Amino acid sequence: MEAGRHRRWLFSLCVMAASCAIGDLARAQTSDGGDLSFELVDPKVLRVCADPRNMPFSNEKGEGIENKLAELFADKLGKKLDYVFFPQATGFVRMTLGAHRCDVIMGFPQGDDIVQGTNPYYRTTYAMVAKAGGGLEDVDTLEDPRLKGKHVGIIAGTPPATNMAIAGLMSDAKPYPLMIDTRYDNSAQAMIDDLTSGKIDAGVLWGPMAGYYAKKAGSLHVTPLVKETTGPKLVYRIGMGVRVADQNWKRQLNKLIQDNQGEINKILLDFGVPLLDENDRPLGVEAAKKAP
Repeated sequence: MEAGRHRRWLFSLCVMAASCAIGDLARAQTSDGGDLSFELVDPKVLRVCADPRNMPFSNEKGEGIENKLAELFADKLGKKLDYVFFPQATGFVRMTLGAHRCDVIMGFPQGDDIVQGTNPYYRTTYAMVAKAGGGLEDVDTLEDPRLKGKHVGIIAGTPPATNMAIAGLMSDAKPYPLMIDTRYDNSAQAMIDDLTSGKIDAGVLWGPMAGYYAKKAGSLHVTPLVKETTGPKLVYRIGMGVRVADQNWKRQLNKLIQDNQGEINKILLDFGVPLLDENDRPLGVEAAKKAP
């Protein structure tokens, strides 16, 4: 998935079985009246597919962004919240959503067709992380000449690695592995540790990770990379993932997003996620409160 690229990215949901693509089509065809009992594992429970160790997104302790969003949605729906935890790597969708063990993946890039996406609930981007006062804190494109000869950290295999290669930065870059065992390793934290210790001059991370780990470290500046003119665009819309057959459930989630966008934004900003409006401008606290 580009969730395989930009979410675990650490995000490697590569395969979805036919059971998820088709869902329970016969059941879905009888659910036009909006009876979610035809679509959900248990209509009284918000059953979320999640990774047990994938901060800042989710963990078993309920500390992540998606945990907090799930709590908000469960409250609004008047449902009990429950999780099916599975490492977010190859087989994640097939073993969770596709197997009808849970009903929603809380964060999923728009345009990835291995699940049916809801309307997006935020836009964000890869970001540059640098020390405040270090001379790189206002770098907003990988084409900036100030990066020449600098040691820039990058998660191997993610979209900005292509941009860095085009900009001629890879010979001095420090790569960090994309596919890791999160019980023992954390590439984003390792990059931030190297940045604060001076082993690298800057780092490029997926926005939610950049904001979260920079906030934890302190004295680090996060700059959204929204001005790239070569290589892939680094801005993505994030929604939720449901089964292809689950049309009524998708409509209910879309309404929840629309009705609670301000509260959703607050959770995201509390975690340091660099939110963007439709013109790629940073969405601050006051503007987020006014969002529909």
